[in-house]
Parts: sequence; C-alpha cells; structure tokens
Amino acid sequence: MTKLSGTREAGKADSWYEGDPDILSDQLDGFLGDVPASINNTNLPIPGARVIIAPHAGYSYSGPCAAWAYKCLDLSKAKRVFLLGPSHTYYLRGCALTTFARYDTPFGDLTIDEPIVQKLRETGRFQDMPTRHENAEHSLEMHLPYIYKRITQTFSSRDEYPTLVPILVGDNKGPEEKQFGALLAPYLQDPDNVFVVSSDFCHWGDRFSYTVYAPGSDVNNLTSLTYQTRRPANPPIHESIKLLDQLAMDAIATGHHDDFVDNLKKTKNTVCGRHPIGVTMAALEALAPGASDADKYRFKFVQYQRSSLVEVYSDSSVSYASAYAIA
Repeated sequence: MTKLSGTREAGKADSWYEGDPDILSDQLDGFLGDVPASINNTNLPIPGARVIIAPHAGYSYSGPCAAWAYKCLDLSKAKRVFLLGPSHTYYLRGCALTTFARYDTPFGDLTIDEPIVQKLRETGRFQDMPTRHENAEHSLEMHLPYIYKRITQTFSSRDEYPTLVPILVGDNKGPEEKQFGALLAPYLQDPDNVFVVSSDFCHWGDRFSYTVYAPGSDVNNLTSLTYQTRRPANPPIHESIKLLDQLAMDAIATGHHDDFVDNLKKTKNTVCGRHPIGVTMAALEALAPGASDADKYRFKFVQYQRSSLVEVYSDSSVSYASAYAIA
C-alpha cells in the first residue's frame, strides 16, 4: 500500500494564473459573475449537476469559459471531488493515482481522500503518478483554484470542505475506457461525489500537427491545409474549426460513448481530454438505463470559445468548451 504524504505545490501560479490569492479571488469572482444567474430558466448552480467538463488552459484564455461549468456545478451535497485529467507530461496507458496527501492552491490546501485513493489502488487497475510528472501536470492544477473557490462559496466551515480524488487518465482505447467507466460508475452514482473532467477541445495549427479543414462546410470531405492554402474563405478556417468541435460536442451530448469514439476516428479532432471524457461518458452511460429522466447522465454544453479566430494557415488556436451533466 502506498502511504500518501507531502503536498503538491501550485507550480503554475504566477505563470498560468495569478499566484496572489486576493488578485486570483477577484479574477475568479469576475469570471463567475459574468456568467448569467440562470440557464434555460434554471437558476445556477443546476440542481443535481454533479459532473462537468471544463478547460485547463491559462486563465487569461480559458478562465471565462471554465466559469460557465463551475457556476453550473452543484456542490451542495459534495463530500469529495473526483478530478480527471489527461497526461501531458508523459505517456500513460491506463490510469494513475496521486501519492500526495494534499494539493496546494493559492487559497489553501485541498486534502486528498486517502481511503478512496487506496480503495481504487487496491483494484490493481491504477498506477502511481510519477512525482515530477504530477508536479508538472497542468490539466489537474488549473482546476484547483476554481474548485477551492466554489467550495468556499458553498460551505461555511472548513470542516465541511470536500476532499479531492485526482485521477490521471491515459491513452486508452474504447474498450479500456468502458472498463474504467464501469469501475468509476458506483462512485459517480453516489450523491456524495462530484466529477470534474478536464479537457480543452480542438488544438488547430501546424504547431499542433492538425490543420484539418472542411471545404464548403462539408464534414464528409475533410482535408488538411498546407502553407500553399493560405486563406480559405468558404468557410473561414475558424468556422471550420467550430464545425469540427460542434461535431465532437454533439457526439458527447448523445450520451453514447461509441458515438464520441467514432467521431474522433473520423475527424481526428485534437480534443486533449478525450480519454477523461470517454471514461466519464462510459460511467454515465452505464448508469443511464436506470434513469427515469432521459436527460439524466448526459452532458449539456453551455459555452464554447476559442483562443483566437484563425483565418490563415500560419495562425493557430485552442478551443474551450464547458458542459454539465445531472447525475
């Protein structure tokens, strides 16, 4: 058994987001304040919205989009937060768990739920995150200040603060995602738990080795742009990117894990958190047959943004999306 110890420091503070807690608090309050108080005539947070997808780029890029997911998130009954993110720092197959006892944020520490981490480890299905890679992993860290902020808005006493269960999700194929989804489904079904799924969407540009384009907005005729195709106008590149992302979001919203896997096979869209999304979709789908409400256990997207609007081949952008699911 791996004994949890030590604190993972907030390594991205002052680079990817403000390290000063007062400035950071004001910034997050501003992002959250810009989100409407209600969506589709439902006041936020959405009752029962215990699962969200939110981006993990620098806050100056993705912070406003992430606020939509976090303002939807219902933490009222939460005793622990499962945080699922992709690995950017090393190649991982399967999934990995933390060995730290705490995760630091500029606002204070989040306590790791050691009993749950150990219970997951005892399944034999999880690796340990290598410390230096875990310290460098921004897909997890970028959510910590938002989680802490929303916890303090929900609970009046630190004794009530939920614990954290960070899970790094590796490069798994569809059947493997279903297996991990089945393993996590009982935790997702438990009303004491909320799930935060970390993902950006399309990374477009030559530096990402992804320049897919839909001429005439025909997604059945995808091609890849080159330096010789400088400025296509039917549609503009950024509208083609939006179309590719919409296809991915539509596939996620179906609630069918296979639809999302098939979409990515077709478009090769560079959704960096496709595996955390896939595992969570598989868990939601495993629970859906017992739901009386057809919309339960399905993601609904509430916001979509891009870091820039690409017009020429030499440009690049990253897309961000926020969604929630009632569970």
